[in-house]
Amino acid sequence: MTDPASTTLKPGAETFAHLGRSVAAIRAELGTEPVSVDAIRDPAIYELEREKIFRRTWLKVATTSELPAIGDYKVKDLPVVDASVLIVRGKDGVVRAFHNVCTHRGNKVVPSSDAETFGRARAGVVTCRFHGWVFGTDGPLRSVPLEDHFGTLDKACLGLREIACDTWEGFVFINMADPPEQTLAEYLGDFGTLFGGYPYAEATTAYRYSTVLECNWKVALYAFSEGYHVPTIHAGSLPGFRGIEHSDFKLIGPHASSTIYGLGMEAAASTAECARVLHGSAAHAPHPEQVPPGINPTRRADFQFELPNVFPNLLIHLAAGCGYPGMAFFTHQFWPLDHGRTLWEGINYFRPARNAAERVAQLHVNALHRNAWLEDTATMEDTFTGIRSGAVDTMQLMDQEFLIRHAARTLDRYLAA
Repeated sequence: MTDPASTTLKPGAETFAHLGRSVAAIRAELGTEPVSVDAIRDPAIYELEREKIFRRTWLKVATTSELPAIGDYKVKDLPVVDASVLIVRGKDGVVRAFHNVCTHRGNKVVPSSDAETFGRARAGVVTCRFHGWVFGTDGPLRSVPLEDHFGTLDKACLGLREIACDTWEGFVFINMADPPEQTLAEYLGDFGTLFGGYPYAEATTAYRYSTVLECNWKVALYAFSEGYHVPTIHAGSLPGFRGIEHSDFKLIGPHASSTIYGLGMEAAASTAECARVLHGSAAHAPHPEQVPPGINPTRRADFQFELPNVFPNLLIHLAAGCGYPGMAFFTHQFWPLDHGRTLWEGINYFRPARNAAERVAQLHVNALHRNAWLEDTATMEDTFTGIRSGAVDTMQLMDQEFLIRHAARTLDRYLAA
């Protein structure tokens, strides 16, 4: 891995001390010694993570494009915090989050059929199917059947219990703490500024994949946080791969990011044709000027994508069409179900296709990503089995794995707080 060849930053980028740091400087900050696997192996540490991390940090649970109209809702079940969360756009257009719990006797107000359930509240209310209690999409208890049969019933105190909710660039975050220790803006800090301004909200076409992996959530997180594995594990999905450089590491409080540079791969004829279709479209062609200052700050022509990590469990891959067939980004999120089971969610986002050719091209790109993700997830259960066996006590990390080292250090700090 080499340091960036150019020091010419984009306008505005020079204000961030996180940019342009050398490998030597990051080694000095993070260290180079092996990292313990105890946090992966020990179930007791997982229980601490639930309380000290997942109940106290801001967690991405939706996007505003999933809730485009008044009354649209999403139910997100989160076993890691023992909660079912109702995210809904109220009559005033504001997106709010509530515990999906009826204040009568604790039943789910909106039944959920999977980890995520979508719907629309008619007339601005949701009704508990158990006894018919009716709640407004802004939270208050609106009506109770046979209300006069309750000796004492203070409806003003029996609305849905609200959860702290805020948005950044179209991503909807919640915080289970009441009240949160920081606002979302404070929690993201410079990360929110560095990676703000990208046209995330324009990419409203989404392709979703998910599966339950028999591994600790950090095994999955770490597998997607480095590029060292690309030449080997992706030899099938990336034939003719010409190599990468994983550099421009940015450590931003609990969050981090890095950049992948490279010459791409020798594309198959079908992939080349899809790239031609998308690059020939004003909506989908590469637009380097649209990326924020924190992405490819030295304006290198071989930029592939940026890899921002939002602690604790969200990864965003920003491609921006540079070296990729079309403006796109995708996310990975890793939700613990218990110490040794993880729900992985991968979502590809595109601007809407305007014709059949663009639609087919996007489907092709989506399939390429899916195939690569299948290769990624194929390693995780084996890794967890190996760590649980006791055969290894530490991870030996190289420079391209700085994000793993940073995440492990951040986790230790939260657990020690």
